[in-house]
Amino acid sequence: MKSIERKLLSQLDDRRRAGNLRRLSLSEAPTDFCSNDYLGLARNPALHAQIGEAYGRLNHPANGATGSRLISGNSALAVALEDELAGLFRAEATLLFNAGYAANTALLSAIPQKGDTILYDEYSHASLKEGARLSFANRFSFRHNDLDDLERRLQRATGETFVVAESVYSMDGDFAPLRELLDLCDRYGAHLVWDEAHSTGLWGTAGNGIACGEGLHDRIFARIYTFGKAMGVHGACVAGSRVLVTYLVNFARPFIYTTALPLHSLVSVREAFRFLAAHPELPAVLHARIARFRQAAGEHDLLSHLIPGRSPIQALRVGGNEPTKGLAARLQEAGYDVRPILSPTVRAGEERLRICLHTYNTDEEITGVAGLLAAARQRQPGYSITSTSI
Repeated sequence: MKSIERKLLSQLDDRRRAGNLRRLSLSEAPTDFCSNDYLGLARNPALHAQIGEAYGRLNHPANGATGSRLISGNSALAVALEDELAGLFRAEATLLFNAGYAANTALLSAIPQKGDTILYDEYSHASLKEGARLSFANRFSFRHNDLDDLERRLQRATGETFVVAESVYSMDGDFAPLRELLDLCDRYGAHLVWDEAHSTGLWGTAGNGIACGEGLHDRIFARIYTFGKAMGVHGACVAGSRVLVTYLVNFARPFIYTTALPLHSLVSVREAFRFLAAHPELPAVLHARIARFRQAAGEHDLLSHLIPGRSPIQALRVGGNEPTKGLAARLQEAGYDVRPILSPTVRAGEERLRICLHTYNTDEEITGVAGLLAAARQRQPGYSITSTSI
């Protein structure tokens, strides 16, 4: 065995001993409580047919984009979609990316310069932290949703300052205080970078997110919207000023050096948003499912163990990789596909089950998973739910 492989195996063994070795797996549990398909659009047969019909009308022979958008991969469809999304998100312009990860790394690696400061919530997604790491700016985290800690950081920041936050945080399912963040940014001349990954499609008009829904979009420097969660398709965009978008076209490496989205993906994004606009009842159905889960949790004395929140991500902290995996295994054996979130994805001691709710989860499924969680509190060896007041 080569020396490099021995080093790699040693690190893998460390993870195995810590109980957090990741593996690709196929779930046999039929009831989905783990995916990001909140509105069921990824499995919606009517949307599937609508996308197929729209793509067929293109009558275009290309299977792929053939190159980056700065060379051969641009298209009238991409330009038109960006214009349509700019109207939806109430921005001067948008720029498409192949994924939310690419959008976040592109934005934060390109815009902040040497001597500037990036302040990001400690619970920010890995893509936001990676973008900050790739920039030449100084970067610091602030305590989760802690405005006092953020203000202390703002008082010491140098250069142009960028505050990074998410509308809905993916691990806890809680919300960032948007208006208060903007007030702080205004007070200190900072610029807010706002990731709407887990709110796109779920709030606002026709799914245009929390910032638009609260009428605060014009105060935000840059917004990121993703299409692979509630929208059920793939891709992402950055929304902001024309100057911002033009700068990204010129300086954002994940945009410049990447093959563009193929035409089928562009059609899928366009039709998903049009489908949602024609079915405005879907977010309301989801929010009713969320309320039902919270009600069922209360009936089983679980509310004190759930992180408070009205998003489709309902987090139940367990503590410890092995107890968390054991509880997830019990749920999966009963037919509920609930996944454990382990350290180092979250801090040690904050391991949890993340229960994702969807429009297609039935009342029976929701009450069933809540009941099983309650029963597992009594039967899981070595298991004790960690209460939280976050």
